[in-house]
Amino acid sequence: MIQKNYSYDVAVIGGGPSGLAAALAAARHGSKVVIIERNDYLGGNAVTGLPFLGFLDKHGRQVTGGIAQEMIDTLSEMGMSPGHNRCPLHNSVTIFHPDMFKIVAMEKCEQEGIHVLLHCELVDVTVTDKRITNVTVMGKGIRINIEANVFIDGTGDGDLAYLAGCSYEKGQEDSGVMQPPTLMFSLNGFDEEKFFKYLDEHPEDLQPAESMQVSQGYDTTYFRSHKSYVFLGLRNLLSRLRAEGKNPLTRDTLIYINSVNPGQIYVNTTRIHNFDGTDPEEITRGTKESMKQIMQIIKLLNEEVPGFENCYISSIIPTLGVRETRRFLGKKRLTKDDVENLRIPADTIALGSYKVDIHSGLNDTTILTDLEGPYGIPLGCLISSEVDSLLFSGRHISMDAYALGSVRVMPTCMAIGEAAGVCAALAVKRGISPAQVPDQDVVELLKEDNAILSI
Repeated sequence: MIQKNYSYDVAVIGGGPSGLAAALAAARHGSKVVIIERNDYLGGNAVTGLPFLGFLDKHGRQVTGGIAQEMIDTLSEMGMSPGHNRCPLHNSVTIFHPDMFKIVAMEKCEQEGIHVLLHCELVDVTVTDKRITNVTVMGKGIRINIEANVFIDGTGDGDLAYLAGCSYEKGQEDSGVMQPPTLMFSLNGFDEEKFFKYLDEHPEDLQPAESMQVSQGYDTTYFRSHKSYVFLGLRNLLSRLRAEGKNPLTRDTLIYINSVNPGQIYVNTTRIHNFDGTDPEEITRGTKESMKQIMQIIKLLNEEVPGFENCYISSIIPTLGVRETRRFLGKKRLTKDDVENLRIPADTIALGSYKVDIHSGLNDTTILTDLEGPYGIPLGCLISSEVDSLLFSGRHISMDAYALGSVRVMPTCMAIGEAAGVCAALAVKRGISPAQVPDQDVVELLKEDNAILSI
């Protein structure tokens, strides 16, 4: 068996939005960086057709800048994103071309001299004296041993932290049930105006669930006047069709995101209950069931919903979009009380403001709760309390399940990743652990990089 050996200042495991931001930030602050990704592209959920949610708070104030905003700026200059639009339901929606995101992500890594390793799966972690000294990844039968001073877990599920033996929680505190995943897919041939005319005649199909807090103005006038939007509705139609035996789905809501490409939409409607995204058997089950649901959804839309008659599938995203798995124990923990009371402590490295969005893992219920403003995510939530050389980056940071409902959106995760990258670079420069880096030193550098915004 062929084996390779590499040594870096900072190793980022996982190339999704948060891992990407972490790698870029660490490299820009002087570190020699490798980013390891199991897929054949960088970007993770940012390349599924999902929009960025959470750039703006309820009052339209921007709370996330830095690398996340830089990505949107670059895509906007290419004509591949219309930028941020306020939304009565989600605070803000930012669409962009997912495949162009892949290209921009790779180009920025190349510009910063980051070593990108694709098609590599994490298989082993060596921990000595409370430090990860090296990890082993494997791709195409080749074992690659990677040494680094600091490791950043950007896997989303916390695979690196898990293999390092770190303590974690999963699921809702009262039940252990995790939010359900979605397999995104795209449709071409959508007649947007015909669909809007149907909604003009049937405004009852624009009413969200009672568990969702929505501002006034969520109507066809809003959809027609915005280039970035998320449609969530058809609850009445789908319920009626189920009563008539014409709707085999358990989901009572159609969710789609419009696209920069005319006539194309991305559908976020599949749903898998009682799911654990840390189990390969469950991931396989979720993918198989989601594909069956996709065919049922397309047939239903073609036959029953005006504007969808000529829709056809143009792509199925390669991986399930997993909302929730592990959350790890850090130096600090972000809680429901912190989020609800909008606490912004002095060691805040990122602001979150997206609504608390919790999908039931047992039924179709989604609870969407307003936040009046942003809250702060402390640096200590990113720093492992058990492994000195480890930083968390993404939806598996140290927090409770309620906080996850807001933190998990991509701009917030990218802001967390940027902070992890800055902290890692400072630790390398000073020859200390991430926990020993003064909070304010990280905060000040993030402010200089326009990553922490004042509101």
